[in-house]
Amino acid sequence: MLAIFDTEGVLVDGEFMPQAARLSDKEKEVSEITDQGVRGDIDWVTGLHKRVELLKGISYDDCCSIANEMTIMDGAFETISELKKLGFTTITVSGGPDILINRLKKELNLDYVFCNDLVFENNKLTNINVNVDHKAQVVMNWFDGKFPNSLPPHDLSIDTAISIVDGANDVTLFDICKLNIAFNAQEIVKNNADVIIHKKNLLEILPHVKKILS
Repeated sequence: MLAIFDTEGVLVDGEFMPQAARLSDKEKEVSEITDQGVRGDIDWVTGLHKRVELLKGISYDDCCSIANEMTIMDGAFETISELKKLGFTTITVSGGPDILINRLKKELNLDYVFCNDLVFENNKLTNINVNVDHKAQVVMNWFDGKFPNSLPPHDLSIDTAISIVDGANDVTLFDICKLNIAFNAQEIVKNNADVIIHKKNLLEILPHVKKILS
């Protein structure tokens, strides 16, 4: 069984880039582009590059500090632990940056992570390598063994996968998952989800997950 989480707004309470934008007085512009991407008003990757362009020059050290200070979502530790006890493999497929996602992999004990890599030159942010665009395709490529350094367990099946997400760029996961949970999500996500969670606590998903297992 597989549990697929989005990161920003789901595993952490907030978005990395608007936080980073406070350091360059670009918070309003970056927040607006982020919101447009989450709602699905603009192409996610286009918006991602626009935001990085606005953030160029921020130091690696500052980016790490922001990533380390972001608040892990209420109930995340307990939920990941319980899912593992139930036999789930846990992953996050995120449009967020590697410096945040790698922190969460370690702290939450996630099994696998897929994310985008911030590029720094001379300790300054210059670009981003986009590894995650179409999230469902990333997951299916993983199942097909196209990431040789990160192969899925041999007995894992996509047929029992669940997704816990909040943004428009996550909806492609709904096509491959058995249970789709909208977690404090945008309208486009809620309109297509099997379950809608309004409370910012990941423990709220567990009764719904256990229901499909019974």
